[in-house]
Amino acid sequence: MTDSAFAFGLGVGTENSKGEWLEVFFPQPLLNPPAALVSAAAECDSGDTLSANKLADLATRLEQAGEAGQAALALRLADSSQPAVAVLLREDAPPANVPEGYLKLHLLSHRLVQPHGTNLDGLFGILPNVAWTNEGAVDIGELAERQFAARLRGEVLEVSCVDKFPKMTNYVVPAGVRIAHTARVRLGAYLGEGTTVMHEGFVNFNAGTEGPGMIEGRISAGVMIGAGSDLGGGASTMGTLSGGGKLVNGMGEGCLVGANGGTGIPLGDRCTIEAGLYLTAGTVVAILDSEGNAVETAKARELAGRSDLLFRRNSRTGAVECLTNRSAVELNEELHAHN
Repeated sequence: MTDSAFAFGLGVGTENSKGEWLEVFFPQPLLNPPAALVSAAAECDSGDTLSANKLADLATRLEQAGEAGQAALALRLADSSQPAVAVLLREDAPPANVPEGYLKLHLLSHRLVQPHGTNLDGLFGILPNVAWTNEGAVDIGELAERQFAARLRGEVLEVSCVDKFPKMTNYVVPAGVRIAHTARVRLGAYLGEGTTVMHEGFVNFNAGTEGPGMIEGRISAGVMIGAGSDLGGGASTMGTLSGGGKLVNGMGEGCLVGANGGTGIPLGDRCTIEAGLYLTAGTVVAILDSEGNAVETAKARELAGRSDLLFRRNSRTGAVECLTNRSAVELNEELHAHN
C-alpha cells in the first residue's frame, strides 16, 4: 500500500433522514498529508459516517503518528452528536461521493490548490441540490415538512437559496479579503490575499483571483484572474462549464476589463478591454500598427495569451480594434508562425 496521498480531511456535516450526506465542513483540510498520517488513516477513504468509537480509535492512531492537531480534531468530532466523516484521497481522481466533493471544494477555498489544480469531473452529478436555510442544509424532499414544523413553533424557516453549492463564507473566510455580498461567492472559489469582491461581483467554484484585485463583475467557473487585475462593474469572463469552446479562459497580471465588458479568450499581462466591449473567441479584430493604421484582421482567439494589448471598438465604424506596442509585421509573424 502506498504511503502517499493527495488530500485528507476530518469533517462534520449534515445528512438527510435516509442517512445520505447533504454537505460537509472540513475545518483543517490537508494537501499531500505525510506518510505517517496516511498510514494512520488508511481505512478512512470511503466517506462513510464514523461512529464515536471509530473516531476515538482514529484519534489514537493519529496521536501515535505525531499528528496531534488532527487527533484533537477527531476527539472533538467524537464528542459531538453530529455526523462526522474522515476522507482520505489517495490520488486526485474524480470525487466519488459528497464528502470527497466537499473536501476538494475546501482545498480550493483554503488556497491549498488553485483552480484547475484538482480533478472535479462529475462533481455536479455527485452533489445534491440542497435548500440552504437558517437551520442549515435541508433535503429538498424534506423541506415542506421542516417549513410546516417551524410554523407550528411560531417560527419561519428562512430559505436563502436552493443550490448544489453553498456560499464560501459559511465554510472558510480566507485571510486578507473583502466580500461585500457573501452569497455571491461559492464554496470552491479561490480568493487570493488582497482581493475585494464588491456587491455585484461573483466568483464561481473552481475560479478565482491571485490577488490583489478588484472584482465588480463575474468570474465564471474555471477562470483565474492574475495579480493586480480588475474586473469592472457588470463585466464578465466566459467559462467553459456549460459547453462550447475548450480554450481555458483567464486574465494575466495588471489587466482591466471595463464596466459591462467581457472576455472569452485568455488575456496575457497588462491587457485592457474597454468598457462595453465583449470579446469572444470568434470576434474579428482589426490589428493596428504603431501609427494607428489597420494592417490586418484576425479572430480574437489568435491573440489569446498575448500581453500589452488594448482592445477597443471604433466609435465611427463599430470595428473592434487591437493596439499593440509591437509593429504590425512582428505581430503578423507571431500570429501565423505555426499555421
